[in-house]
Amino acid sequence: MEGLARDALWLVALIAAPVLLAGLLTAFAISLFQAATQILEPTLSFVPKLIVMLIVLAVLGSWMGGQVVEFARGMLTDFPGLLE
Repeated sequence: MEGLARDALWLVALIAAPVLLAGLLTAFAISLFQAATQILEPTLSFVPKLIVMLIVLAVLGSWMGGQVVEFARGMLTDFPGLLE
């Protein structure tokens, strides 16, 4: 049972990492731009992060879904073994 929880948490981290890293790198680049130009517009930081994260989801969405389906399939096929 501990292995199942560990695998589930690892899967969540693996799926969330590309989107979060893309948002982090975009936010860092925008904050450098805002610090250099002294433009403190809140929408300037929100909109590009949203667009980049949506692009990452569009590009990697099928891979993410495949990982979840593979995990669910493995869990459902091994379900009788989990009850022991």
